[in-house]
Amino acid sequence: MTTASAAEPPISAGAQPLTGTQSYPEASAGALWGNGGEPAPDGAALGPTGRPLRAVPDPPPVERHGDALIVAMCNQKGGVGKTTSTINLGAALAEFGRRVLLVDLDPQGALSAGLGVAHHDLDLTVHNLLIGSKVSIEDVLMETRVENMDLLPSNIDLSAAEIQLVNEVGREQTLGRALGPVRDRYDYILIDCQPSLGLLTVNALACSDGVIIPMECEYFSLRGLALLNDTVEKVRDRLNPRLSLYGIVVTMFDARLLHSRQVMSRVVEVFGDLVYDTAISRTVRFPDASVAGEPITTWSPKSGGAEAYRAMAREVIHRSGR
Repeated sequence: MTTASAAEPPISAGAQPLTGTQSYPEASAGALWGNGGEPAPDGAALGPTGRPLRAVPDPPPVERHGDALIVAMCNQKGGVGKTTSTINLGAALAEFGRRVLLVDLDPQGALSAGLGVAHHDLDLTVHNLLIGSKVSIEDVLMETRVENMDLLPSNIDLSAAEIQLVNEVGREQTLGRALGPVRDRYDYILIDCQPSLGLLTVNALACSDGVIIPMECEYFSLRGLALLNDTVEKVRDRLNPRLSLYGIVVTMFDARLLHSRQVMSRVVEVFGDLVYDTAISRTVRFPDASVAGEPITTWSPKSGGAEAYRAMAREVIHRSGR
């Protein structure tokens, strides 16, 4: 395992699947509270979703690591905050004592760059693990500057993988086979998918326990959910029966804008409790942290953005029971 150096600039197996015809009840003050099934208390403050904020406890210490929950951070629309959410959710989970592996499955290598890795200069990346070379995952793993968080980096070489894999037997399971040897070391494996629904994304879905969809609080993002829904259903039916939708996190939310509030209201109306209570607001701190090659939780630990991802990490841990 190598160490990254600075470069230049409800989750559960029983979560309801996303389907094209299923409707979800609109959340209300009587909505179920966390995993306990207790109603929301009267007078609870409303969160950005318009629902009463649920009291999520601080995560308990982990007694032993392993049997990682694999989560695909997926949305075929670009610019919705997938990479930012993968980095900062991973860092927040690590702060809570969870061992986290981030997998950069985007040939643009934004996840690697966002953690300060000079990815263009790397000889060994995820690409080597997918194309059947003799490279061990140990040779590709990198330690990040965040304690408890490791990285499988990527660069432009990965763009050739879809062509190279097309004639391989079991090509959709290639990533799952590569991750198998290290799954017992981590509590969470977060996969940053590319903004498309090609073979690389199918590989991520085929080995994942569930999907978290970062969704920009914008009208066109709503329209893109239908296509993603279709792909998730096909993968569940044909490759991975355990795949479920863990939740939707709304990003780039601005409560001052009527459009943002309308989109949020519509998402909650359709998906109900699958929408995380935490919404990620717009802030210049996120691009500044990316340039610094750090998660916002370490670069600006007291900022609103850092606190938002810590709140989301609490929800993820609480729903998954890990």
